[in-house]
This record gives sequence, C-alpha cells and structure tokens, in this order.
Amino acid sequence: MGAERAAAAAEDWGVAADVWSVTSWTELRRDALACESHNLLKPGDGTRVPYVTLRSGRRSRAGCRGLRLDPAVPDQIARWVPGPAYTSLGTDGFGFSDTRSAARRFFHVDAESIVLAVLSQLAKTGKVDPSLPAEAIAKYELDVPVSEVFGS
Repeated sequence: MGAERAAAAAEDWGVAADVWSVTSWTELRRDALACESHNLLKPGDGTRVPYVTLRSGRRSRAGCRGLRLDPAVPDQIARWVPGPAYTSLGTDGFGFSDTRSAARRFFHVDAESIVLAVLSQLAKTGKVDPSLPAEAIAKYELDVPVSEVFGS
C-alpha cells in the first residue's frame, strides 16, 4: 500500500507519520469491549485498558488509517484511540477494474493521498500552515482525473 512511502513523503513536508499494521480490527474492538465490560461490572477489580489504547496512548501525531477496503472497519476502534483524531481511508468495499495504482489514487489510498489526509488533519488543528494541503494537491496532481494521471 505504500505506507512506508507515505511516511517518507510526509517528512518532505516537515511532518512525521507513524506506520502501523493491524492484523485484525475486529479483535482490537473485541478486546476494547471486553475491557469496558469488565470495568463496568467489576469496578473493584482494577481498571483494564484496551490493547489499542495502550499501544497508541503516547500518540501525539496525526493518525491516518489507509486500507484497501471499507473505511468503517478501522472506525470501529476510534473511541479507544487517544490523541488527535485520525482519518480512515478506504475503498468503501467497491471493486474497481483498473490498474492498482489508478485504483489507489481513485479511492485516495495511495501514498500521496495519505500525505494529503495527514496534512489536512494537521492544518485543521493548526499544527501546520493551512496552505500545505493545497500545495500537496498541486504537487501530487490529486485534483487531476485518474485517467489523465495514469492514462487509464
């Protein structure tokens, strides 16, 4: 998916990005729900903290989850992720018969679109100049139709 490439490109803009790999969003949600249930029903037994909260607890950077499937999947754990809000990217479960790079661009899950999502998020919170997202759009030609960029 180019997450490492997106992290490297983000550095070109003076921002940092963490790259995470998740094997099961559903298991992360199940764990978080089990912790909530335990904390609700057994208040004297000590507080349990969801794994996703522990792992992302020190996150101070903007977060962006890029997927090749429905963005609702990573949204299912959003309430247990502390720190700045994150953006879920994905293909909404639709098929798209074109080249992989064209499909990624079309659904905004390519490295350049991930950089734009991070810059947009940081601009909304005042952490970067508000003009950076527009500069990224121009630099990466993100407003040009996919067929013109990739010749599809």
